[in-house]
Amino acid sequence: MEITIRKAQETDYESILELFKEFSEFEKLPDKMTNSIERLMEEKDFFNCSIAVTADKKIVGYAAYFYCYYTWIGKSLYMDDLYVKPDYRAKGIGTKLINTVIDIAKASKCHKLRWQVSGWNKPAIDFYKKIGAEIDDVEQNCDLVFN
Repeated sequence: MEITIRKAQETDYESILELFKEFSEFEKLPDKMTNSIERLMEEKDFFNCSIAVTADKKIVGYAAYFYCYYTWIGKSLYMDDLYVKPDYRAKGIGTKLINTVIDIAKASKCHKLRWQVSGWNKPAIDFYKKIGAEIDDVEQNCDLVFN
């Protein structure tokens, strides 16, 4: 299967937003997904995303990320989401997406790449361990949401 990984563009936002919704349903948290095309456009300077595109131009996966600073280690990249549509899984697309994010982190001289994985998502945990990720159970999410 021919897949191209490229940086997302504004013309991709509608398709990407649909993937956000699909991912929120996969995570069993559809009520948490409040993003919109308008918000993506308004906040595009903060949105970094690589997308997986088929030969017929269908967007079938994405990895969204942003730069951050961790006091213990310094400049880092945080991967907020990595998602591939179910029909396209186990075809190396997730690997291509995460390798792209790893390359971006290394090229921009980040000291760490961090992301989260749901404790119930064993296939994702196994995938991340396979690429050498350390998965701990020390920290928990703390969210304060402003809508």
